[in-house]
Amino acid sequence: MVTEFTNEPLTDFSQPGNAKAFEAALLKVKESFGKKHPAWIGGKEIFESSTGREIVSRDPGETETIIGSYTSCGVEEAEQAMQAALGAFDDWSMKTAKERAQFLFDAAKIMRDRKHEFSAMMVFEVGKNRVEADADTAEAIDFLEFYGREALRYAAEQPVTPIPGERNELIYIPLGVGVVIPPWNFPLAILAGMTTAALVSGNTVILKPASDSPGIATMFVDLMREVGIPAGVLNFLPGPGAVAGEYLVNHPKTRFISFTGSRDVGLGIIEKAAQAHEGQIWIKRVVAEMGGKDAILVDETADLDAAADGIVASAFGYSGQKCSACSRAILHQDIYDEVLKKVVEKTQALKVTHPSQADASMGPVSSENAYKKILDYIEIGKNEGNLVCGGEKAPGNGYYIQPTVIADVSPDARIAQEEIFGPVLAVIKAKDYEDGVQIFNGTVYGLTGGFFSKDRKRLDEAKRKLHVGNLYLNRKCTGALVGGQPFGGFNMSGTDSKAGGRDYLLLFLQGKSISERI
Repeated sequence: MVTEFTNEPLTDFSQPGNAKAFEAALLKVKESFGKKHPAWIGGKEIFESSTGREIVSRDPGETETIIGSYTSCGVEEAEQAMQAALGAFDDWSMKTAKERAQFLFDAAKIMRDRKHEFSAMMVFEVGKNRVEADADTAEAIDFLEFYGREALRYAAEQPVTPIPGERNELIYIPLGVGVVIPPWNFPLAILAGMTTAALVSGNTVILKPASDSPGIATMFVDLMREVGIPAGVLNFLPGPGAVAGEYLVNHPKTRFISFTGSRDVGLGIIEKAAQAHEGQIWIKRVVAEMGGKDAILVDETADLDAAADGIVASAFGYSGQKCSACSRAILHQDIYDEVLKKVVEKTQALKVTHPSQADASMGPVSSENAYKKILDYIEIGKNEGNLVCGGEKAPGNGYYIQPTVIADVSPDARIAQEEIFGPVLAVIKAKDYEDGVQIFNGTVYGLTGGFFSKDRKRLDEAKRKLHVGNLYLNRKCTGALVGGQPFGGFNMSGTDSKAGGRDYLLLFLQGKSISERI
């Protein structure tokens, strides 16, 4: 019997036993470094691709350390994956929802048993400290458990209005072959959620992982292989998006694309998917989450210590590399100086070091490209406001950047409008509450945001006026929990696909109404 869904508990690393277990996992994962790993297409391992190339994954916090090398696939392998997925679709789509859900439940059990190993890989491959990595793994487990239950709910009898003389039913059927393109910043949770939501709905999947995180993607695929996912149902296709990914987005047999990443890439996918190609008999469906320029607004009635805590946690958790991260703090002029002072003090107390260290507040950013881009934005910000904290590289043999606070920023400045995706906070002064609301809504994005206030009327009004997909009142604007806080944004932040919500599987299903005269 399937029990009611509950969120996976986070690990308390202040407990010596938990800390010791995590240290052991770090050592175990390090022992696996340096190996070559294959693509997996149609149930076969592909060590040598048509490109003759490999993706080499390195520790961004210690760049001389090689995590592993991974087959880099091209168009030839993309077509093989498509044919494998097409060939597997009929059998997989005809399995019952209970059968498909069991694969997710089995995977969740194993991941729960090995959670520290999955988290340890993220510490090394994408620079998450142990708290952030543990939350990522817990969310992945939640997605497996939640979407398995959701598949059962959608497979149950759906309510329809009775009509005399007819027997009517509404069923949900899968779409077909989908291409899943997850991001590197939540390389387990988002990858697992996007992939298994499509699979448990009866679709077959071609998974193209982010090039910055093929190691944790491989661990997930190995997990699904371990629980017995049939050949061709899940196909693992590492490689550059411009080659294999674009080919599959344009492919006439692709039924849907599920993407999480930047606005520009997402818009490009939507544009390409809108073009019908010879042999295509459907309108491709695109599920896209494309980032944000998230803000926390603080009015003059707020608990200022709580507001400062929320701003710093949201801005610098995982070095600001979350699409939900607070990159704008909008402060009422009456409390501006006091909150800014608190934010700077708390930011200066953060420790930047290798994320394997137990006391690491922040690790490196993900890659050399991200490193250079963020430092460029910091230089732009120095000319757009007053640098009050950070602003430089941080020590270490990796992509370390000091958490940076730039004050007195204009609402229309570049660092207040453009997604930086790093540890950079722009602080903006609002004349009053209404001005703060205008600034809050004054970007092309609408993903997450927060509002700190003790004014009940304003809090209730903010629910209607602050235009984001995930709004948080008197708390940080990151850390959505599956089931309780379905996640997805408005405007250029995406298609408002509510990951971890009760309507998410509908994005991978289509309704079929059946009527029989009796």
